[in-house]
Amino acid sequence: MDVLQGIIDILRLGERDASNIGKRRFLSNSFIGGPRDMRQRYMDAIALVQHFGKLDLFITMTCNPSWPEIKEHLASVDEAQNKPDLISRVFRAKIEELKIDILKRSIFGKVAVFMYIVEFQKRGLPHAHLIILTAEHKLLTSEAYDNIINAEIPDKDVKSYLYFFVLKHVMHGPCGNLNPASPCMNKYGCCKFNYPKSFVNHTSKGADSYPIYKRRNTGVAVEIRGHYLKNSWVVPYNPFLLENLIAI
Repeated sequence: MDVLQGIIDILRLGERDASNIGKRRFLSNSFIGGPRDMRQRYMDAIALVQHFGKLDLFITMTCNPSWPEIKEHLASVDEAQNKPDLISRVFRAKIEELKIDILKRSIFGKVAVFMYIVEFQKRGLPHAHLIILTAEHKLLTSEAYDNIINAEIPDKDVKSYLYFFVLKHVMHGPCGNLNPASPCMNKYGCCKFNYPKSFVNHTSKGADSYPIYKRRNTGVAVEIRGHYLKNSWVVPYNPFLLENLIAI
């Protein structure tokens, strides 16, 4: 069988022309997702960063299977991850709307460079990483960061709508000692995303150029999956995007 294994592989893969066996084939850069296409896109992205400078905002948009556009087209026995055609079309429409908000409505200021990539998670749901490089509206002060990004639980009485979405979508964990079996735990018994974060009163820039967001110890604790969590467990979010992308 070892001697005939090569012939068996050829028959299994459907190759019948002996003259093609052993020949190397190259996919051109017009083949989306191929090695040459990905390398060309990578080189384009690096060239933009070299010209305009390092990125200012790195935004992640994840497909929500509870979007009404998805739920209303699912049968009672269907699951969203089993309908890739449906979730891809809805997610594409949401991405285009987000691009309009960022590029035309300028919710973060004037955009100099905009690039993004769509990936599919293990559950089969897509998410996009959107990188924005701005020229005149760079984030240089802690106040500028605070105007765009929050990392605290909002006031339930003042912003009840946002409070509900923060608790439902952007609370990490619990992990660590509260839940050692959490998927984010590494082999050393620590959260690979470094949660819970430390409490800080003011936003500052860390040693690695990543910002350390304001997380005050206000004493507010919310119940998440059987544990009471504070601001140290909040994933940084933008209030405008969280309220609008989740709701629409």
